[in-house]
Amino acid sequence: MNICMQIAVLFFICLLGQSISLVLPFPFPGNIIAMMILFILLLTRVIKPGMIQDFTGFLLANMAFFFVPAGVSILESYPIMKDSLLPIFLVCLISTVITFFVTFATVRLVVIWQRKRHHTKKGA
Repeated sequence: MNICMQIAVLFFICLLGQSISLVLPFPFPGNIIAMMILFILLLTRVIKPGMIQDFTGFLLANMAFFFVPAGVSILESYPIMKDSLLPIFLVCLISTVITFFVTFATVRLVVIWQRKRHHTKKGA
């Protein structure tokens, strides 16, 4: 699939997620809905990873570039945030540590589950 078609597929999924978000009776981010739709489409093999691999590879390779606007926005907000820097720093630090340990535990549980599943298949 060419790159333009890959972009069109991903943008359509994003548009679908935003549309669903607007219809919901409660606020829910459209980009999260779009990620869930993409996950389901990949899981059901409606979309195969190779069908979007070139464009997603480009996005991953250039991910740092997409954080520049957020960084600039934070720097522009410095005068407003300067009195709250310590609490913001502590929240970032604590949430990073919690995220690290939750990710570690999740990966460890998945590895254990996969090993048990592999041994069960070998024994059967």
